[in-house]
Amino acid sequence: IAADGSTHVDMRAMNRLLHLDPVNRVARVQAGMCWRDLQEHLDPWDLAIRIMQSYSNFSIGGSLSVNCHGRYVGAGPLAHSVRALQLVTADGGVRELDRQRSPELFSAVLGGYGGLGVVTEVELDLDENFPIRRDAQRVALDEYPDFFREQVHARPGILLHNADLMPPDFDRPLAISWTRTDQPLTLTERLVPRHLDYGREQNLIWTASELPGGGALREKFQTDRILREPVVVMRNHEASLDAASLEPRTRMVSTYLLQEYFIPVRSFAIFARRMAAILRRHEVNALNVSIRHSPADTVSLLKWAPQEVFSFVLYHKQRAWSGADRQAGTWTRQLVDTALALGGRYYLPYRLHATPQQFHRAYPEAAAFAALKRQVDPQRRFRNRLWDKYLPA
Repeated sequence: IAADGSTHVDMRAMNRLLHLDPVNRVARVQAGMCWRDLQEHLDPWDLAIRIMQSYSNFSIGGSLSVNCHGRYVGAGPLAHSVRALQLVTADGGVRELDRQRSPELFSAVLGGYGGLGVVTEVELDLDENFPIRRDAQRVALDEYPDFFREQVHARPGILLHNADLMPPDFDRPLAISWTRTDQPLTLTERLVPRHLDYGREQNLIWTASELPGGGALREKFQTDRILREPVVVMRNHEASLDAASLEPRTRMVSTYLLQEYFIPVRSFAIFARRMAAILRRHEVNALNVSIRHSPADTVSLLKWAPQEVFSFVLYHKQRAWSGADRQAGTWTRQLVDTALALGGRYYLPYRLHATPQQFHRAYPEAAAFAALKRQVDPQRRFRNRLWDKYLPA
């Protein structure tokens, strides 16, 4: 979002709930509100957010601008649950957008990374809040697409699902599903309490990424617990996770970063093996790769899922100095090329390592986006490093 010599608009004070319709399950909010704040409004009504990312700290407007997704089975990107939005454009106009009113601009703002204006209000579809049970099992890599189709997607009641691949081989998916249940809760809090101490989680991540044998300790204290311990929580509890649990104790030496690749279902195992080979060859300190699923995006313009895909979310550790970032650029471009060769795409919110040529191969719709931007923002008032690099003046 940064841009040299730019003015930044702080949206955090625009955090009001504007309208809540519990019967029709619709909420309208100011775009600076975080998901966690909205959850506190919804939970007394036994309502839940239909689609959001796995952690609740992010702003709703920002989530809309990157068209985020989560682990919701069959739901796809956030765009699928946005009913309407309000946009302030470069000329100071205030426009109400939805699928009938200015549909082209509506679809371009969803996943438009702030390039077309300031999103000030968002209207969202909601769902019911209910207890969910966690189940986990190991699955062979080549069998995972069929497992997902038959045992997850086709089964009623499964709300959330992901599969974790662990270094160094990334070849034994740990499939984790959350299913609607009538079983008693094992945790009674309806939402994850704010400001918890995540020292244990931070220490476990540090140990796994820095010490010899750290992976075995993570297997013992994290993976084995997932496999054997029963957990039943409210849907809102699992949706209110705090990103502080992923934070390093300090960024002086290193930090944790994300990348994501969207791969057609038919190429799942091919990409997984090629990705693992690239990560091993470059000695990438990868903590895990989380696999999600998405149907084709039917709403947004710059869609990361033009067809049904599995997403590979790479979570890795990187030293804080510039040389490490240059090295990461080398293997990142190799992963982007691998995804493109298989008919896939990559996700835009992260480091700008991809070349302009790779960007335009991944997002051929960018030409239509640029044309629309010339109409609504001819002076390029809304810019950032992403658009400066890939859609320069």
